[in-house]
Amino acid sequence: MTRSKLKGRKVALLATDGFEQSELMEPKRLLEEAGAQVTVIAPDGKQEITGWHKKDWGRKIAVDQSLDQAKAESFDALVLPGGVMNPDNLRQLQKAVDFVKAFGDAGKPIAAICHGPWTLINAGLVKGHTVTSWPSLRLDLENAGATWEDREVVTDGQLITSRKPDDIPAFVDAVIKSLAA
Repeated sequence: MTRSKLKGRKVALLATDGFEQSELMEPKRLLEEAGAQVTVIAPDGKQEITGWHKKDWGRKIAVDQSLDQAKAESFDALVLPGGVMNPDNLRQLQKAVDFVKAFGDAGKPIAAICHGPWTLINAGLVKGHTVTSWPSLRLDLENAGATWEDREVVTDGQLITSRKPDDIPAFVDAVIKSLAA
């Protein structure tokens, strides 16, 4: 992959404490390798957030921008990592839901993996779309009007969704493809 493939592209990565470590760190690394500028955004003025790794707390990552200052129009795409705690907390924060909805309203790519689609539900973005997720979200997504499929990556319009850490290569490839178009 050429380093300049995504040169000039800006990606927002919205997360808070409890993000699935691999689902934030690996997409961030791969998107940066492709030339994108990735900005980690978190609520509550946090300077850093802590990941979840398997069955315990994982690594910390610096926050680049507070959600209070982040604007969807400053970015070309949004990535929502999973974990259970991270999206469960984000979907309860109106500012986070509004931020996600702003990407939806602008027609920009939104990529969500694992439990990340929970936030898409609260932003009202899944109705009429085909998506995937961690299997336990299937009924939530179907009840919100989505069609759920068990595939490593599903792209439907601006939504890019994946199931789990094993799907990260296909997930990031789909994000890169949408941004390089």
